[in-house]
Amino acid sequence: MVTTNPVAIVTGASSGIGLGITQALIAQNYRIVATSRTISKSKDLQASENLILIDGDIGKKGVAVKIAEAAISKFGRIDLLINNAGMFMSKPFTDYTEDDFSVMISTNVASFFYMTQQVIAQMQRQKEGHVVSISTTLVDQPLAGVPASLPVLTKSAMPVMSKELAIEYARDNIRFNTVSPGTVNTPMHANEDHAQLNKLSPLNRLAEISEIVDAILYLQSAKFVTGENIRVDGGAHAGRW
Repeated sequence: MVTTNPVAIVTGASSGIGLGITQALIAQNYRIVATSRTISKSKDLQASENLILIDGDIGKKGVAVKIAEAAISKFGRIDLLINNAGMFMSKPFTDYTEDDFSVMISTNVASFFYMTQQVIAQMQRQKEGHVVSISTTLVDQPLAGVPASLPVLTKSAMPVMSKELAIEYARDNIRFNTVSPGTVNTPMHANEDHAQLNKLSPLNRLAEISEIVDAILYLQSAKFVTGENIRVDGGAHAGRW
């Protein structure tokens, strides 16, 4: 069945930024395939005619294939992919283990690689589509006291690949953009010292999930913007303050 409303895939959709993105797209009448390892157990999202929930490790190619096939068979097209799945692990560089490296590569890089590969063929058939990937402002501006070399290594792929793919698929009218948040007010930081976290940006506060969503919705509406990286970090990427 082909619907007239746009169709989106959101990875890492069960909590935090991914949940906020999914809820915002639902409010805008998108048909959505939302995924995370255990999204079927979500208390915030319920499967419906217009919302498919798929459990799985998005770092596995088979899961990406299943997600793309579900979107096409149910809704007939894929208009938007949000590569939101990711993880953060702060350690001194020499403390990262082989297991740390493997899981970060799988979650932050392989998920982007496999899922993006799967949607491109359908977007080429449509002659339009948009991929937005979530990176981090730490790629541009590391923070003293926050050792994050492995997150930076893995998340730095998104802005670079968005530029490369924007050129590679421009003739197919497929756009690729990145949103790079700073520290965001999500459940991950619920038990941390927000007064200290506020100091990580010149605007002296955390970003709200809605502000990350606003950047994504802007990019989705800005049809002449591709290869861009929007930093939503209160100015942290600009330098020392």
